[in-house]
Amino acid sequence: MRGTHVGVRCVIAACGVVLMAGLTACGGDKSDEGKASDKTGDNGGQSVGSPLAALKLASQRTDQQNSAKVEGTTQNGTQTAEMSGAMDWADGMNATMTITQKGGAIASSPIAGKPLQARYTPDAMFMNMGDEFAQQAGGGKHWIKYDYDVLAEKAGASGAFLKDQMQNNNPSRSVQLLMASGKVKKVGSESVKGAETTHYTGTVEVSELAKMQSTDLSQSDLDALQKQMEQSGMKTETIDLWIDNKNLLVKKREQAKSNNGGYDSTVFYSDYGTKVTVEEPSSSDTISFEEMAGGAGAPKPSS
Repeated sequence: MRGTHVGVRCVIAACGVVLMAGLTACGGDKSDEGKASDKTGDNGGQSVGSPLAALKLASQRTDQQNSAKVEGTTQNGTQTAEMSGAMDWADGMNATMTITQKGGAIASSPIAGKPLQARYTPDAMFMNMGDEFAQQAGGGKHWIKYDYDVLAEKAGASGAFLKDQMQNNNPSRSVQLLMASGKVKKVGSESVKGAETTHYTGTVEVSELAKMQSTDLSQSDLDALQKQMEQSGMKTETIDLWIDNKNLLVKKREQAKSNNGGYDSTVFYSDYGTKVTVEEPSSSDTISFEEMAGGAGAPKPSS
């Protein structure tokens, strides 16, 4: 049964590092955009070139694109993940990704350092764990299905948060969160992969983060999520955004210090409007996470 436990830990790591850091923003919802514009009037009560006015326009333009290619790197403590692929947020989040993870809980697992294929639908994540997993722990099946409803039911506030993020996610949410904080400044002009961009930065208090980053969570889930964040040692999160001359987000970086050594995620967006096609893996080659966990359900949220 050792292979089963290894597989379960790998999925937990994939969700914790890849889902929460790579594809999802620690971002707010569309109501945050309204809050920012309320403060600023038609142009934020500020000049057209002000940081809040510029980010409001970037949020609108980025959201309207519906899809983009994505690549990035995330470090969470001693665990790292690299990803590349494409996502479509026109009707929930649909994405295909190649993910490579190292260190941390998966350092000695069969998937460490190996590129894995992942597919995301509005209802679930599917990860191909490879031939070794299929032979040792998957009952001949390569894909693990991680159902967001199951996660929300079994893993408490953190599971409900993940479901909310995956079903309401797009790149503009990072922009909206920084707008909602009201604490944003323009750093200056910088080149990102050959494109001229404007760099903005700001810091969000963890005490406000939980309230800003959800569309559907109950107050009790928000309170529990905020408590988990505080217990992790996080006090603030720094967000840096790079906006190009088409008013599109092309790079984001999120950083925070915590008890596990910190969190640092950088993601690049390109080819907005790209076509994204996602097909669920065959059911005959898929095992659910709850089956992998021996009927115990999804993991309990970390404190």
